Amino acid sequence: MSDMYKLVSLNFRHSIFPLFLLAFLSFDFLFFSCVSNVISAEEYYAIGMAYFDMGKYAEAEPWLMKARSAKKTVTASDYNLGRIAFETKRYEDAVQYFERILAKDSYNVQALKAAAYTYIRTGDLDKAEAYYNRTLALVPESADDGYNYALVLYAVKKYGDAEEILAKYTAALQENKDIQLLYARAQKMQRKPEAVDSYALWLAVNDDPLVRYEYGACLEYTRVYALALEEYRAAYTALPADSKTPTKPEVRFAIARVMLIADSDNDEGITELEGAIIDGFADFDAVTLLLTEDAISQVRKTDIQRIIDNPPQPASEQPAVAKDTEAAVEQSEEPPVSETDQPGAAKNGG
Repeated sequence: MSDMYKLVSLNFRHSIFPLFLLAFLSFDFLFFSCVSNVISAEEYYAIGMAYFDMGKYAEAEPWLMKARSAKKTVTASDYNLGRIAFETKRYEDAVQYFERILAKDSYNVQALKAAAYTYIRTGDLDKAEAYYNRTLALVPESADDGYNYALVLYAVKKYGDAEEILAKYTAALQENKDIQLLYARAQKMQRKPEAVDSYALWLAVNDDPLVRYEYGACLEYTRVYALALEEYRAAYTALPADSKTPTKPEVRFAIARVMLIADSDNDEGITELEGAIIDGFADFDAVTLLLTEDAISQVRKTDIQRIIDNPPQPASEQPAVAKDTEAAVEQSEEPPVSETDQPGAAKNGG
């Protein structure tokens, strides 16, 4: 029997281990030193896993380390020590435990999945990709593993590969909203028109202003401008004021861009563009790019160039008027008082 299957059987065995052993854990170490010679590695493992199941990782770790001493419990112990290291955010330590297992059994699916997921946390996406690839070769029917693999592929900008992996899980694409959304995003990053349908499918049963903004971008590059404008406006309304990705000024710029491209004769696009900049939109490379759009008239391009040369000032940068200055302005607006109108002044010719 391989270590991988022993690991599974051990996970069940610890749950039926005599409960009286757990009572020993509260006694002095001296007592345990006297009976340690009669405790087997499997019993060490069972005690460690009892602590693990209670979430007491610091207590579980030394018992699992003792269980590593025996061949029949070393694989299960390494796997669960890796899980403890992962749960306590010691990702480099976790990888070492999983790699120990894979050095002896390169087909251990549990260790492959655990190592791949941990490599995401360490930032080694190339390793994560390679390990998920190996995992799916062994268990191609796993939609969860496929999703995790596609996440890694998406992160390393292999959008076509991510889409191809997710396309294999037809049922999950219909039922799992996370898989649906990643599939739509992978298509969007390739500027595929199919992304429109994928986003629409997600939004039919879910709602999120960020996703609506992404959907608007798909509609824009497929030139469905009226619907793109509708989705951008819905996203702008729903986004909180402190949104970071995207910011509200970014969404307002998208609204302006669509209006300028779709209806260049209307000056509302320029008004929106000025409003976006006043609200804080500062990506003038994106504004300058509007000058290359064939659909925007020369009149509007002149307006855009004017805005680039002399941008309206964001509201947050408007100079504050000092209270003393305000008072001075108010006084300056009062009609001057002549000497003859002043109290106590002598009148001529009285």
